[in-house]
Amino acid sequence: MQYSVAVRNARLDQVESTISTAPIIEIRTGAAPANCATADSGTVLASLTLPSDWMAAAAAGVKEKSGTWEDMSANATGTAGHFRLKDSGGTVCHIQGSCGLSGSGAEMILNNTSLVTGQPFTIETFTITGGNA
Repeated sequence: MQYSVAVRNARLDQVESTISTAPIIEIRTGAAPANCATADSGTVLASLTLPSDWMAAAAAGVKEKSGTWEDMSANATGTAGHFRLKDSGGTVCHIQGSCGLSGSGAEMILNNTSLVTGQPFTIETFTITGGNA
C-alpha cells in the first residue's frame, strides 16, 4: 500500500499533536525495551523537557526536530544507548529508539554518547520518516 505525500505528512504531524507540548526525553544506558509499553530499562543519563513546538511541520514525508535540543547538565555518567520520549508528565512512553553518533545508524544522533554527570550535551538529529511511500 502506498500513501500520498499529503497523507504521510498528516500522519507525521499527528505524532506531535498526540504527544502534545513540552514532552520529556530520557537518554538511557543499554538497549531499548521490547516496546514502548514495556517498563523502563537502563540508567537515566539525562532527562530534558523539549520546547512547546518541538517538531517542524512534516514535509516530503519527513518530520524533523525543531530548535535546539540540549541539556546543560547530564544526570549521570555512562554510555547512551537508547532514548524514550514521554508525555509532559514523564509517565507515558510514546517513542523510543537507539542513540548514537553521526554515521552510527541510530534513530537519535547525539553530539556525544559518553555522558558525564553535570556535562552539557546536544541532540543533533531526530527525524521521523513516514512509511508507505
